[in-house]
Amino acid sequence: MNVEAISNIPKAEVLVQALPYMRAYTGKYFVIKYGGQAMVSPELMESVIIDLVLLKYIGVKPILVHGGGKEVNQVMDKLGKEPCFVNGLRVTDDETMEIVEMVLIGKVNKHIVSLFNRHGGKAVGLSGRDAEILQARRIGQQEVDGQNCKELVDLGRVGEIIQINPQLIHTVCDDGYIPVLSSIGSGINGESLNINADHAAGELAVALKAEKMIVLTDVDGIYQVKNDKQEFISSISRRKIRAMINKGEISGGMIPKVESCLMALDGGVRRTHIIDGRVPHSLILEIFTDEGIGTMVTQ
Repeated sequence: MNVEAISNIPKAEVLVQALPYMRAYTGKYFVIKYGGQAMVSPELMESVIIDLVLLKYIGVKPILVHGGGKEVNQVMDKLGKEPCFVNGLRVTDDETMEIVEMVLIGKVNKHIVSLFNRHGGKAVGLSGRDAEILQARRIGQQEVDGQNCKELVDLGRVGEIIQINPQLIHTVCDDGYIPVLSSIGSGINGESLNINADHAAGELAVALKAEKMIVLTDVDGIYQVKNDKQEFISSISRRKIRAMINKGEISGGMIPKVESCLMALDGGVRRTHIIDGRVPHSLILEIFTDEGIGTMVTQ
């Protein structure tokens, strides 16, 4: 038997393993929250884009939701403006909001769209303000611990979503395009508001009745301490993950990502995933293999 043919058998087995998933997911919405190192490294960006083009070709309807915190920080630094965060949220005055819009809509979004077009996909760049996809209101003041007392800090133009209008997303997907959505919302008075991209992805997944919501991040997934050792969790229920949050076992930047998963599950999304975007083709590995690669959070 041909030696080269024998060496290709494992590749064929991977395709056979993927077939049931392809059948199950054709015509379904997948919302992918894109961020972290996977959005900074050119090689990883291309890997993510190729995965999403493949999903589109086999009949999945992917929607990419992105932020761009690192890029915003870089521009602010060049302009001599110090970033300020309260409880993980960027304090966003009028000047900072202009920078956020310029970076997310004018730079990051357009670059992602161009990558899709380069790799044979058809993408449309959108912001949450287009057709008021993301309607929001100002969060207002947040309580933080000061030196001797709790203080209230006004977050400025930071918003929380009050309504999703998904009609434009449906139209774009049905016409064969991949929506690339920046997490900027439309306020009650029409002003731009800075929205947490994890939360935007979770809310959008609910509105679209998505099959999956996937968060690309810079860690393997969720870990728990067991017998004084960090143990990786490949699958976890939302009840268990809420208990971990209450115990303080999940903290920091992982909280909004986990919250977005819980938000999606509470709204009827069947499966949510937190995966390591630093691994090339991590989306395909998670979606189309039995073992997966990250943490799946389920009902």
